[in-house]
Parts: sequence; structure tokens; C-alpha cells
Amino acid sequence: MPLAERDTSVIAALADPLRRRLYLFVCAQPEAVTREQAADAVAVPVHQAKFHLDKLETEGLLETDYARVSGRRGPGAGRPSKLYRRAAREVSVSLPDRDYELAGQLMADAIAEAAETGQPVVDTLYRLAARAGSTIGCQAADADGPPESPQTALRLAVETLAQHGYEPRADDARVLLVNCPFHRLAQAQPRLVCGMNHALISGLTAEFAPHCPSAALEPAPGRCCVVLTAGTR
Repeated sequence: MPLAERDTSVIAALADPLRRRLYLFVCAQPEAVTREQAADAVAVPVHQAKFHLDKLETEGLLETDYARVSGRRGPGAGRPSKLYRRAAREVSVSLPDRDYELAGQLMADAIAEAAETGQPVVDTLYRLAARAGSTIGCQAADADGPPESPQTALRLAVETLAQHGYEPRADDARVLLVNCPFHRLAQAQPRLVCGMNHALISGLTAEFAPHCPSAALEPAPGRCCVVLTAGTR
């Protein structure tokens, strides 16, 4: 599922005015709150608050646990109450898909590792990007099984990159990647970011052996810098 699509349903959950009020109330509290507290705060019946709070939990916007809020213990203390708090998850939607979090994480890790090892930062960044791509490709290969032909491997690469926001598009024997998830960064630092992106995608396609698609670095206006073609084996 593309990046934006994964978070769209989460944001849509807040379109309901009552649900949004409940969410904002929970977020504003220093401690987790009960259904009863949330219902009182927005002046609705407890069963109605429960429905919306549980929907927010399902979408990953709230986290829950259980505790006795009366302070009583032992027989007669009653059942623990379900408590709600804001989830640590961050949600954002960008159209077209962008993944600046991944780029930032790779760059931060590269700077930290290079400072410890004395290796060049750029070389470290590209190696970490290739490793990240390898992880993505390995997950796709494990889910679908080893590709049986160059075309199968190319199709798997296309499907995987589509899930990460690249918007692949066939162009005769090649596959262009219409969207760059690191667009603004690539505009500011094209050589650095395109190299990182190329390493990432190359690491991904390398997991589709023995029919690895070719990932060529071919920057052009209006699209990602990498072009895919089917492997020769």
C-alpha cells in the first residue's frame, strides 16, 4: 500500500467532529483517561464515546491499557478500566508520496556512523541506503517467493516500488519511476540524494536473484532518477 494511502484512513477517522473532539481531549490530558471521563468532557453518553475511542484505537491514533482507577484492590474492587492516551505514532499525508523520514534517518545514521568509524559520510550513506533497500527487497521476495524469470523479477520490483510511492510507469522495455519520494531533497542536493536513491533501489533489486532487474541512474526532469529494465538472465 502506498505511503499516503496507509495514512489516509487514519486522517479520515478524524473527519467526524465528535471523534475529533474526543481525540483532542485525550491528547490534552497529562494522563490516560477513561471512557467516562472522555464522555463527560464532550457531553455524550459513555457508549457513544466508547465507539469513537475504540475506532481511534483501531486506526492507531490512541493507545490503551487497563488499570483500576478507584485505587481499591482485592475482592470488590471492580474490573479494571480501559484507559486511552495519544499514540506515539506520527501521521502525515503528502501527495504525491514523499518519504523524507526515511531519507532523514539514513542521513542521520550515516553521519553518526562516519563520525565513529572515520569513513566518508557519503560512502556510508550509500552503503546504508543499499542495506535499507535490501531489507525491503528481501521482505518482498519472502512474501512472493523467488522470481522465476526476468519479467517476474521486474514485476515484483515494480509492485514493491509502487508500494513505496515511486509510481512506476512502463516506457517500452523500461520502467520509469514517475515520483521521487525524496523530491525536495533531490532538488537541493541532486548528486547526493540521487546517489542515495540509486543505492536504495539497487539494494532492493539485488534481492530478486538470479533475475535481478537493472537499476540505472538516469536523471531527467519530472521523474525519479532511476530507470528499471528486466535482467538479462
